[in-house]
Amino acid sequence: MPFLLGTDEAGYGPNLGPLVISASVWEVPDGIRGDGLYERLQSVVAPAAARLKDSPRVAIADSKTLYQSGKGLRLLERGLWAAWRLIDRRPAVCGDVWKLLAGPETAPRCEALCGGCDTLPAPRDFDAAEIDRLGPGLCAALSRAGVRLVALQSVAIFPREFNDVVDHSDSKGAALSHWTLQLLARMIEPLGKGPIAVLCDKHGGRDRYLPLLTNCFAGQFIEIVSEGRLQSVYRFGPARRRVEIAFQAKGESHLPTALASMASKYLRELAMQAFNGFWRQHVADLAPTAGYPVDARRFKADIAAAQQSLGIPDRILWRTK
Repeated sequence: MPFLLGTDEAGYGPNLGPLVISASVWEVPDGIRGDGLYERLQSVVAPAAARLKDSPRVAIADSKTLYQSGKGLRLLERGLWAAWRLIDRRPAVCGDVWKLLAGPETAPRCEALCGGCDTLPAPRDFDAAEIDRLGPGLCAALSRAGVRLVALQSVAIFPREFNDVVDHSDSKGAALSHWTLQLLARMIEPLGKGPIAVLCDKHGGRDRYLPLLTNCFAGQFIEIVSEGRLQSVYRFGPARRRVEIAFQAKGESHLPTALASMASKYLRELAMQAFNGFWRQHVADLAPTAGYPVDARRFKADIAAAQQSLGIPDRILWRTK
């Protein structure tokens, strides 16, 4: 059976906090594309939160439509815990979420002052018992549709690594592509026979990805199908396991990419909650930040005295680009 993969990121633009990149993998019947999954699963999955009223469906959609700063994480959590129900996982604290998505390594997160929420209960704004009620119907609907969620994974890039890699890359966008393709390569490797279709968002306005793909998928003859402003498409591998990778603007309209968007945003928000919590312990009446450039400069000025007193270097705190 074919596999569909979607990737998306959160935190590409900020100066503070991590860049998080995620990917979801789905096994689907022949002939189904990423934008066709919503129709196939319409009885249990909604492409927007606005369509959830009086409905048992779960929203899996672009995270920007499900979360706004200060308005709670409920819709992100509802969709993610539903997805984890499909692969028989149930994180109970924030540290479980990090381990499930990004692996067990905690040192970079702790160094970046983003590890302080690990022992807090999760989900934060949603009653996970609701998924116990919705779960059986959700699983049954996917089984009838011949669809299976295979994996959902993330990589979090904290300021020290971000600065080190970007300093040695052609551009910030090239660094984003490098991390995204590394994650994809790890997720593609264990998949069985069958065509593999991958959808990535455009990275930094780039139209040509062949050198990056060649570097990541060494030894593969990579065919350029098309390269342009709207979409760039590449193929490689044997016929029985042909891989197609498309870079396309607005990819969140595809369900695999939408779920990746939700995972990335959720991990970044957990990181920023911990980051703000750390500094509010050291600076009275400190207003929290989402880390984006204008407010990040305000925040950095507000913590300057405490940062100097604590001996915390800019290199682990501030992303230079």
